[in-house]
Amino acid sequence: MTTKDKRAGRVTLLPDERPIGTQSCVFTLGNGLALRIDVLKATMFRLRYSVNGRWTESAMNRYGILKDDFAPVPYTCEEGAGGDTVVLRTAGSELAVVLADGRVSFRNADGVTLTEQSDAPQVGRGYTLSFDLRADERLYGLGDSSRENIMRRGSAYNLWVENVKCYIPIPVMLSSCGWGLMINSTWRQAVDAGKTQPERLLFTAPQSNTDYYLFAGDGYAALLDSYTELSGRPALLPVWAYGLTYVCNEHVNNFRMMDEAMLFRQEGIPCDVLGLEPGWMSKHYDYSTEKVWDPGRFPIPKWAPKGPSTVMGALARQDFKLSLWLCTDYDFSVYEEQCIAGIQPPLRPDELAPLPGDVDDFEKDEHFQQPKAGAAEANAESAAEPAEAATELEPWIEHLKKFMDQGARAFKLDGWRQVLEHPDRDWGNGMCDEQMHNLYPLIYDKQMALGVEAHTGRRPMVYSASGFAGVQQFVASWAGDTGGGPKPLLSMLNLGFSGHSNHSCDMDVFTRDGIHFGFLQTWAQLNNWAYWRQPWYLTSADKAMFKDYACLRYALLPYLYSSAYQAALTGWPVMRAMPLVYPDEPAMDEARTQYMLGDFFLVTAFAEEVLLPAGQWVDFWTGETLRGPQRLPAWYPDGRGGCLYVKAGALIPTWPVQQSVNKGWHEELGLMVFPGEGESAFTLYEDDGESTDYRQGHFAQTHLRSIGRADGVDISIAARQGDFAGMPTERTFTLRVRCPRRPGRICCDGAVLSRWQWDIAKREAMVVIAGQADDAHCVVVDWS
Repeated sequence: MTTKDKRAGRVTLLPDERPIGTQSCVFTLGNGLALRIDVLKATMFRLRYSVNGRWTESAMNRYGILKDDFAPVPYTCEEGAGGDTVVLRTAGSELAVVLADGRVSFRNADGVTLTEQSDAPQVGRGYTLSFDLRADERLYGLGDSSRENIMRRGSAYNLWVENVKCYIPIPVMLSSCGWGLMINSTWRQAVDAGKTQPERLLFTAPQSNTDYYLFAGDGYAALLDSYTELSGRPALLPVWAYGLTYVCNEHVNNFRMMDEAMLFRQEGIPCDVLGLEPGWMSKHYDYSTEKVWDPGRFPIPKWAPKGPSTVMGALARQDFKLSLWLCTDYDFSVYEEQCIAGIQPPLRPDELAPLPGDVDDFEKDEHFQQPKAGAAEANAESAAEPAEAATELEPWIEHLKKFMDQGARAFKLDGWRQVLEHPDRDWGNGMCDEQMHNLYPLIYDKQMALGVEAHTGRRPMVYSASGFAGVQQFVASWAGDTGGGPKPLLSMLNLGFSGHSNHSCDMDVFTRDGIHFGFLQTWAQLNNWAYWRQPWYLTSADKAMFKDYACLRYALLPYLYSSAYQAALTGWPVMRAMPLVYPDEPAMDEARTQYMLGDFFLVTAFAEEVLLPAGQWVDFWTGETLRGPQRLPAWYPDGRGGCLYVKAGALIPTWPVQQSVNKGWHEELGLMVFPGEGESAFTLYEDDGESTDYRQGHFAQTHLRSIGRADGVDISIAARQGDFAGMPTERTFTLRVRCPRRPGRICCDGAVLSRWQWDIAKREAMVVIAGQADDAHCVVVDWS
């Protein structure tokens, strides 16, 4: 039950003081309301209703979460037949408005209605927005608002950050009819997606300005592209963040931490990030800005606080990146207002060309308890009067710089306190908690990511349990204290449908399907916290399986990294729910235990059966070829934890397995080829792996293509395009081509090869090509 906010009667209005420009139209409606429409793109409009003719902005605009500087687009504004409507037209869409009451009809460029309103918007202290639904219309999105489904129609949802139940609500909805909507508000809000009225989609908020975006697109890829242009593209993490993150038991000391680091290396289990839980702090769960290392567990010599002589230096020599756990109750709104007032310089990135007892609360951390109404805030810094706080509270990132200077390379932002309500709190920006609660984790994520980048000059690896719309541009996330089972999987797939790509969960190493799922994600994390999940303490069979999956993940890093860049460019996620990729197959809405990983892998997790889409597929574990569509049992061999299928036509770049990675490239590049029918393509992305130079165009791409024939396959490797610091001048390609039988001939660049290898067990031809890294190659494999 939600604690009532005693200050909820006060609404903090954020005036939009910018002059109304040529991309905006204002209409006085017959019911006394004013409607402002901003034409942002040929396929995107922003709509705001006002009871007094004054315009406000959302906190997400005020604090720079949402894009405001769209380039002007041509449009017309014409009176409709009869004079009771106006129509705004662009080259890509049109928006009709009923002047009597503000109802709208949104259409594509051909005039086909995408969505419309039969009921007038109810606008006042809060709002109710209603959109008509077609009989066969399907709805997706809303972030982590529910872990019960992927297709959202037929249920109702509360968009409110809450421990376990809803870590990252995102007020965006995508429709199978080619339109999307984002509510531009951080207030508590609810969505009824046809539950109460099957033919209506309802958005309601008891308190909020009425402000939303409508956008159109031909398919989900286009809709996600528009939405993430507005709310921010998913971050491209440093390449090592896509390896394995291992978090120690919170009771480790410096020696035990180093022992575990060395065990990874001795066991040959690849790992890049080693994390510490709250036990690293002198004060357990210290959310102040005075935190220091625990002098008993992690003594730091005063005369040598940083450098190679410290435990952080020793860890770095083994090529581990140190991650530190953080909790907070800081007032992040103060810094945002300081930046607006010019008191602090803003942090700017470069731009890219349930409560305790809940059944899903796996960890049952006693710290996640809702504070009693009226209880004094424990953090003295947070209890400062707004006027004082607005000028004197230092940016949160300041006290973390000393830890970054000592070697901290990543930060874990625990959900404690940020997922809890603060019903009596006076926030420094003047907001009450009903307005600030959803915003809080978002600006925390923002300030951490931009602060780390500004101080280090490198891409940040900050991962958080909580967030809101726009979270994807700042941090990675994990599924909170809910383990690594089927519900975290649904959370991740829904986040991908809502523009957020870099997500993971706490790997369950005590089940084989948990290991399988844990490694085949956008990024992978093994979290010990209070447990004994170290891979060397598993059974010998499970330990071997863990190592196999870790090695597989590290071999696939160029494929995953290239897919992550695609997400950073377009919003198309690395992990893709089946209906996202196969929108014309309604049965995929119920495929909740399988997903696409990048363009070519189909992964099952916790599945009893698999719904194989149309086309030809190869069982990655056995080499068996199958043809869809069909339902089949989710069978996989011993030593594996789930099915892994490869789409025919796949071109999958690989690297030699390394114990850790730092570069976004390798001189030796493998290419797994699974010939299919017709043409297939993949683009390999490479950069230096850590810097932000890629945002200024310093990266390279290599276009790969295959054309399947009845009697063979033609494979082309285009010349590498682009440049970045340190990129290799020479390269060896090792092609492994799956064939139905031993090839009769293989040619490379027009010459018949006399030296190549055939693996009869795998039915795989191996071809090695050595040369200059910029060279193009063409390989022809004939098996007739």
